[in-house]
Amino acid sequence: MTVPTSTAHPVPPARRLPGRRRPALRVLPALLLIALTLAGPWLVPHAIDVPVTAPYAEPGGDAPFGGDQLGRDVLSRVLAGGRELVVTSLLVAVLVTAVAAVLGAVSALRPAVGRIVERTADVLMLLPAVLGILLVTLSWPDGGRLAVVTAAVVLGVPYAVRLVAGAAAPVAASGYVEAAAVGGERLGRLVVREVLPNLRATLLALFGLRFVAAVYLVATVGFLQIGPQPPAADWALMIRENSAGILLNPWAVLAPSIAIGLLAMSVNLAAAALIPVAGRKAVPAL
Repeated sequence: MTVPTSTAHPVPPARRLPGRRRPALRVLPALLLIALTLAGPWLVPHAIDVPVTAPYAEPGGDAPFGGDQLGRDVLSRVLAGGRELVVTSLLVAVLVTAVAAVLGAVSALRPAVGRIVERTADVLMLLPAVLGILLVTLSWPDGGRLAVVTAAVVLGVPYAVRLVAGAAAPVAASGYVEAAAVGGERLGRLVVREVLPNLRATLLALFGLRFVAAVYLVATVGFLQIGPQPPAADWALMIRENSAGILLNPWAVLAPSIAIGLLAMSVNLAAAALIPVAGRKAVPAL
């Protein structure tokens, strides 16, 4: 007696996105948001400095997010107000990551230099970021955005270089790096060819974190009116200018606040998605 076999087709396993597509989907929101922010000034439905509604008018009609304290279109000012923040934050994150990568690798390869870098970093980390920004910008009144970038890089490198140096120490102590040093490789080639390629996971994670820190630091500077000045369209400046009327038109404050949060979160997630799977165990300390 034979046991009848089932003629039903086996249930196919749940489809999964290929490994290469999953990171791409996590990077896509950041790319779209950055592209929208950079193109925002060309997409505004109204002039950013011309009133189109009553002050703090509720959303409706030609102003989906209502009006600000002067009756200007909130949507137009949000679209136009993020370009400088994005460009400045990206520049700060790139510079901090690059400087920290080089100094951290050199510190791991040359312990004497590492001790000097470590002591300098300890001193700079004692200075609060906002206070450091104020000192630089007030002592350099004509520096504008360059002064903000300089201060943000100087204050961001000490934290970053410690992380990179800690991640680079095991690499510098590995056999192939020591063999290359004994073979006469110069310091620059050791840094570029032997150490930094093995720190991609750490550097990508560091870039994401420094971008988030730069976004909030630059936004804080804008909120304190050290950077852009009225009537410029700037997300942080919009929050400061419209905080008094938040009960009349909350979107005048909520829209730029949400934009800042989404920008920081999306770029951080994109950087995390680009970290090589093999290197993710080396990044938890970040």
